Amino acid sequence: MLRLEGAQIVQGNFAMTADMALEQGQKYAVIGPSGAGKSTLLAALCGFIPLAQGRLRWHDADLTDAVPGARPMTMLFQDNNLFPHLTVAQNVGLGIRPDLRLSGQDKAKVEDALGRVGLQDHADKKPGALSGGQQSRAALARVLVQARPWLLLDEPFAALGPALRNEMLDLVQDLVGQTGAGLIMVTHAPEDVRRIADQVIFVAGGVAEAPQPAQALMDNPPPELRAYLG
Repeated sequence: MLRLEGAQIVQGNFAMTADMALEQGQKYAVIGPSGAGKSTLLAALCGFIPLAQGRLRWHDADLTDAVPGARPMTMLFQDNNLFPHLTVAQNVGLGIRPDLRLSGQDKAKVEDALGRVGLQDHADKKPGALSGGQQSRAALARVLVQARPWLLLDEPFAALGPALRNEMLDLVQDLVGQTGAGLIMVTHAPEDVRRIADQVIFVAGGVAEAPQPAQALMDNPPPELRAYLG
């Protein structure tokens, strides 16, 4: 169980509170108006923004002051964060060792991850030679080799067309199902919520609300969520 207990997240003039418990293996969609703090919530979970108050706990461990690399999660950003001068395999290998001094076992993990995202034939290409969807798959493969209990997605597929975005969402759903990882995904699209999420975290008015079942919430949204959905 991942818990935010009495958390306050402050960034400049922006402040948000969060108090929630998240279960590994569940898929959470984070939705809300632009500027409400959805990406800020993910950054705080990953340790890129410190908590101004409260605690972050993972099972019996207190992660409040833990550095990002010591937390049980990895984050996939909007721009995929691929290095253009490295091959696809090398970009994936960075998820295991930043110095790319990979053992034979490490290289096998990279090959397996590329196979699982359908890029086994593109390992030696540079990111610039890939399509947008293939770049997203490469970034996802790098996340896979890290094998963390939680995968956080900050709208990494927002620039893709609807069909390709759905394909990537289905791939993510399959992969977290295979690994048992929990998923926390920022999205602006209600259709993404219905496609992949078990639970919804609604962020608005300086509050990240506790998760609620996705289908029931989307079928009968409270007034503030209804106003956001339009």
